Amino acid sequence: MKDSDSDRLYASPRLSIAGFAFNHAVVAVFPDMIKRSVPGYETIVAMTGTLARRFVRPHTHCYDLGCSLGASLLAMAAATSDRPRHLVGVDNSAPMIERCQEILQRECLATDAELLCEDIATVPIANASMVALNFTLQFIPLEQRQALLAKIFAGLNPGGVLVLSEKVAFGDEDHNRLMIDLHHDFKRANGYSDLEISQKRSALDNVLIPETLEAHRQRLREVGFASVDVWFQCFNFASLIAIRGE
Repeated sequence: MKDSDSDRLYASPRLSIAGFAFNHAVVAVFPDMIKRSVPGYETIVAMTGTLARRFVRPHTHCYDLGCSLGASLLAMAAATSDRPRHLVGVDNSAPMIERCQEILQRECLATDAELLCEDIATVPIANASMVALNFTLQFIPLEQRQALLAKIFAGLNPGGVLVLSEKVAFGDEDHNRLMIDLHHDFKRANGYSDLEISQKRSALDNVLIPETLEAHRQRLREVGFASVDVWFQCFNFASLIAIRGE
């Protein structure tokens, strides 16, 4: 079984561009797509495991919200295999959850992790020592983001950590344009054509809504996190950790 086909979804000209959706076509190419589209993705996933090793406590829950094919879930599972914990992956895309289940079975983790095909806004968070929200919040409507983060904060145990990874925007328009251009250069270096870049960007318009790092920091502090800051950034992609006070 191949992990991924090559991403050629936007290689041919389209008369109209539908909004991006995590459907069967995307699932088939997702590992290739995200590796070639998100600078630093593999580092963020690997370090999510490193953070899990430090923060996940025995007999607590560890969540991957917007788990897609379970990359972060697998990293957290491997890093915490020495302790009893309950792993939960949540995604509202049925094709993603179906494929994720196959991957967990292949990795002999099907009994270690619970997968839920549900809206992360409605899934209860409880007894959590770690929550990963990697490239998921950006797809949530702006007006719903604070409530989701407040729910995560309430469900985290004291000392628990949230890993929040996002595509970000910048307040300075010239700098924002530069970061977008550098991201496009990254995609070209990974084999995407200008047509693919343009059509994919059109598909993501009004679907993926980035915010500034300061907006993320402010919201996380408002819901109660004691310690918030960036631990990784490459161009307009960044990851923050937010820790609930003891």
